[in-house]
Amino acid sequence: MAFIDTHAHLYLEQFDDDRHEMIERTFQAGVEKVYLPNIDTQSIEGMHALEATYPGNVIAMMGLHPCSVKPEDYKIQLKTIKGHLDRRHYCAIGEIGMDLYWDKTTQSFQEEAFLTQCEWAIEKDIPIIIHSRDAIDELIALIADFDNPTLTGIFHCFSGSESQADKILDLGFSLGIGGPVTYKKSTLPDVLSHYSPQHLVLETDAPYLPPVPHRGKRNESSYIPLVAQKLAQIYDMTPEEIGFITSQNAMSIFKDQTQES
Repeated sequence: MAFIDTHAHLYLEQFDDDRHEMIERTFQAGVEKVYLPNIDTQSIEGMHALEATYPGNVIAMMGLHPCSVKPEDYKIQLKTIKGHLDRRHYCAIGEIGMDLYWDKTTQSFQEEAFLTQCEWAIEKDIPIIIHSRDAIDELIALIADFDNPTLTGIFHCFSGSESQADKILDLGFSLGIGGPVTYKKSTLPDVLSHYSPQHLVLETDAPYLPPVPHRGKRNESSYIPLVAQKLAQIYDMTPEEIGFITSQNAMSIFKDQTQES
């Protein structure tokens, strides 16, 4: 059984005590690749170090997270991130987007940072990984305004409605599905039942948003099969079939890096 975790922050301090043991558990669970979204300039060194330790299995992205977009320094951070993007190949630009849950006062700066990074993705022909907390509609509108079919990627941690899913898929994006689909009060199972798993990829967002029965604890990439099991129930398929389909989807999205590794 082979899986891909398309979104995990395994370089964060929550894993400092057992990072390598956790990654071995991940491989033993059948998760063959883990994609690392960047957060800001402070996370780059640790992310690169982890990628170098597990070449071909742990793969870095590059981007500025919307929660790290601050008026006083976001342009400086973007300049540093662009420098990294120009020095080597990355599989995607991420994690980028908009977060209106924590701070609405920076919305205009978040929008500018997002649009700038989308332009880089188009220029380099790589996907974007979108953080969209309380901002799905705003981001759909921004992407639609680009009107560029080469701008594709994943709406990470999708938690929206059927109407929003329709618009996202129409734009050529995939839905990132993780632990929340296993939560008792989640509306995701009903929403996803209207769509083929061909539109989905698996993710953990580790160390955040662990699936049941680990809710309330630290998440890790070895829990990906639990997400696959829930999707298997939704689609009346086996976890192996879900793993195969979603891994093919991920390989299609991350085309260059996956083929090289």
